[in-house]
Amino acid sequence: MRRLVYLVAVTLDGFIAGPEGGDPSGSDAFPVTPDLVEHLVSTYPETLPGPARAAMGIEGPGRHFDTVVEGRASYELGLAVGLDDAYPHLRHLVVSSSLAGRTDLPVEVVPGDPVGRVRELKAEEGLDIWLVGGGTLAHALLPEIDRLVLKVNPTVLGAGIPLLAGPETHARFTPVDQVDLAGGVRVVTLDRVR
Repeated sequence: MRRLVYLVAVTLDGFIAGPEGGDPSGSDAFPVTPDLVEHLVSTYPETLPGPARAAMGIEGPGRHFDTVVEGRASYELGLAVGLDDAYPHLRHLVVSSSLAGRTDLPVEVVPGDPVGRVRELKAEEGLDIWLVGGGTLAHALLPEIDRLVLKVNPTVLGAGIPLLAGPETHARFTPVDQVDLAGGVRVVTLDRVR
């Protein structure tokens, strides 16, 4: 069965973006260092947006993922820079009630019940499913998250969008891998304890 993998950058205090939201990549809290890019290219090349893949000459199918799921706010980060499909090399789903009925987008819009849709995806043949974020969608999908891959930045924000944004809930994960990059990011992989 396919796994749902939440692969995301996070601060030491558990935030995936600052209070204002937006794309935190490249900010002081979430620097994109050459060693981080090298790690992503060698390990998770399918997580790079289409234009970055093209610029780096990366082609072919994903190593880990063939499907990406994200919430509306995350999707709008791509729209803001003119990308209506930041991941054209993956099957791309956007969970959004406000985009329901849009047929002009090159992505599949999931207007409701993200848990049900992810369960359907997991039952299909294929590679794992990448959950981009954001925090609210990740909280809703927590029962279905099988693996966390956290790019832990050595920074503290104090406030912002949490890794899981919602009411108190409990799940247990166990560490299975850690890669310490020279630029300070720790890539920590944890599998769900069922």
